[in-house]
Amino acid sequence: MKKIFLFFVLGIALANLSSAQQKDIPSAKPGVKYGKGISASNAVSVAKLEKELSKKNAFNGRIEGKVVEVCKKKGCFMTLQRDGEEPITVRFKDYGFFMPADIIGKTVIVEGIAKKKEVSVASLQHAAKDLGKSQTEIDQITQPKKDISIIADGVLVVK
Repeated sequence: MKKIFLFFVLGIALANLSSAQQKDIPSAKPGVKYGKGISASNAVSVAKLEKELSKKNAFNGRIEGKVVEVCKKKGCFMTLQRDGEEPITVRFKDYGFFMPADIIGKTVIVEGIAKKKEVSVASLQHAAKDLGKSQTEIDQITQPKKDISIIADGVLVVK
């Protein structure tokens, strides 16, 4: 009986802890920083990032872009708008910080490392699920894709 009670209390504590983490994420207003404190200086656009990565495999620096999606579960990744292509996925170094849901539509500066890489079907399906896509949409993902991926140390909301 004690074990059942202890298990129940532990479950409630973990549920409260996970919901508290989401509540502690500050709202996305201009000037708010997440992760490492960064500035907006020397940021390149998403279009310029694509040109840089056509010459080399990695880019280390600041990138400016508009957020189009954020992980619905806990804000563990977001995507940046790209002209005529799928958005660029931005994950956060060591899951050290998360994004609020109201960051969608905001222009941000992310600082970190961008790389060209192949994304597996499993990873694509997992991301689609976290974005709240339907099971039909998830099932349609059957091929890996080559894409740009960013691991960010910090994010700054600029507008």
